[in-house]
Amino acid sequence: MRLHLTGAEILQDGVLAQGRIGVDAGKFTDASGGKTVDLRGFRILPGMIDMHGDGFERHIAPRRGAMRDMRVGVLSTEAELAANGFTTAVLAQFYSWEGGMRGPEAADRFCTALAATRGTCDTDLRLQLRFEVNLLDHYAAFETFADQVGCDYVVFNDHLPHDKLAAGKRPPRLVGTALKSGRNPEVHLKLMQDLHARRDEVPAAIAGLAARLAAKGYRLGSHDERTAEARTTWRDMGVRIAEFPETFEAAEAARAGGDGVVLGAPNVMRGGSHSGNVSAVDLIRDGLCDALASDYHYPAARVAALQLAEEIGLAKAWDLVSAGPARLLGLTDRGRIAAGLRADFVVIDPETGRLGATFAQGRATYMSGEVAARFIS
Repeated sequence: MRLHLTGAEILQDGVLAQGRIGVDAGKFTDASGGKTVDLRGFRILPGMIDMHGDGFERHIAPRRGAMRDMRVGVLSTEAELAANGFTTAVLAQFYSWEGGMRGPEAADRFCTALAATRGTCDTDLRLQLRFEVNLLDHYAAFETFADQVGCDYVVFNDHLPHDKLAAGKRPPRLVGTALKSGRNPEVHLKLMQDLHARRDEVPAAIAGLAARLAAKGYRLGSHDERTAEARTTWRDMGVRIAEFPETFEAAEAARAGGDGVVLGAPNVMRGGSHSGNVSAVDLIRDGLCDALASDYHYPAARVAALQLAEEIGLAKAWDLVSAGPARLLGLTDRGRIAAGLRADFVVIDPETGRLGATFAQGRATYMSGEVAARFIS
């Protein structure tokens, strides 16, 4: 589709100014031609890129047994992503002892469904595998699995309640988490206790796996770290992306070491962490963020970026959901509006923040209201 978009304010090279831009063969072009659409009164911004989102879980598992074909859930996820301005999205799938929709078997089913939808989605749906590091007997199987499903981004997680287990106490919400995993609560507790008992074996196992994955070109991330020492340890193993650091100290250590920092957009929306961790807004003010991720709520990224724009300016705020994540993911063909790059963009009402259209590689993935009327007139 060839388009010639005129009249809108366009965010290019850090400057928002009225202008025009062309779209041809899925890329931006400076040339005119094709259907002319007057978007006066609206803004054209780079398409959004989600570094980490697990909101898809409610699409593939809305209720136990309700989703027989996960492909339907993947396609529903794409529709929600497009309706929230995403043109590229990393879907963060667990490979965890937690079981249920986060266990290895569920990861296999999800990755199979995701692969089956490739070529049918205009939104670029990418895969992140979140590996629970205490699964010591699964390291070889996980590495083989990651290679087979075409994953290139692995994040190391540790969700064991070590403090409670070390104190001999039952973790909170044990019954609920056990039922979600499909296990008897006592069986679930025994599994956690057994994994906790082998915790001293974990660092060496991680180092070996991280080295092998890095050698194969994987991007590697860590999750929820609290100390500068932890970040240094991860960096020394080639793990260069810090997801959701929980303290200023950890985020500052990441920045000092040249590592990427990903923060959660819901934290920005709320003005703070739901669990009492450091405020994402405070970290952003101090320049300690490269990318905002939707985390568990896809609408949060756009809302957070527009909220931040009032304080740090639209260019810097929008960079956190477009060019910033593109840089961390090594995607040099997107994240900005420039001739020759992928025509990934959104059309937004500057007065309300409402999304009027999303285009991925020059193809409309979402459109509504007055913007839709202008395109079809």
